Amino acid sequence: MKRPKPIQGFRRFVSRKRPAIKEVLREPTAGGVIFRRNPKSAKVEILLIQDAKDRWTIPKGHIEEGETARQTAAREIKEETGLQQIEVMDWLGKINFQYRRQQSLVLMTTEIFLVAARGNTDKLQPEDWMNGIEWFEANEVLDRIEYEDIGKIILLALKNIRQRNL
Repeated sequence: MKRPKPIQGFRRFVSRKRPAIKEVLREPTAGGVIFRRNPKSAKVEILLIQDAKDRWTIPKGHIEEGETARQTAAREIKEETGLQQIEVMDWLGKINFQYRRQQSLVLMTTEIFLVAARGNTDKLQPEDWMNGIEWFEANEVLDRIEYEDIGKIILLALKNIRQRNL
C-alpha cells in the first residue's frame, strides 16, 4: 500500500468542514467558590470538583426559570457536593465563554459567588458524573484549577476571605 505524501494527508485533514452554525444559544449559569477553615489546621481551603473529563473546577449549573443566580448557586452546590449547610455570601463576578455544540454556538455566562461551608464539611457526596471532589489548601488550589478565568475569580475570593478575616 502506497502512503500518501505528507502534504496530501494534511490537505485531507484541513479540508473537512464542520457544518455551519445554525443557532446561537445563551445559557446562564451560576456557581460558587466554596471555602472553609480546615478543622485541624485552621487554614483556608477551597472545594473543587473534578468533571467527567478530569478537569478541576468549581460547582456550577444552569439557572432554572424563576431562579436567581444566587439561588442557583446554592442549589447546584448542594446537589453537586452534598453540603447542606452553606452561606452564599458575596458576588465575585461573572465569566463568559463559548463553545460549539453540533450546529449551535453556545454562549455561557456564569455568575460566581463566595460561599462559606458550614457544619460537617468533610461529608461530601459528589454526583455520579464527577470523577472527584476535594478540599485544597489555598496555595494549592490554583495549580489544580483548569480554567484561567475561574482561577482569577478564586484569587479574588481568597483576597476577600483574607481582607474580611473569614
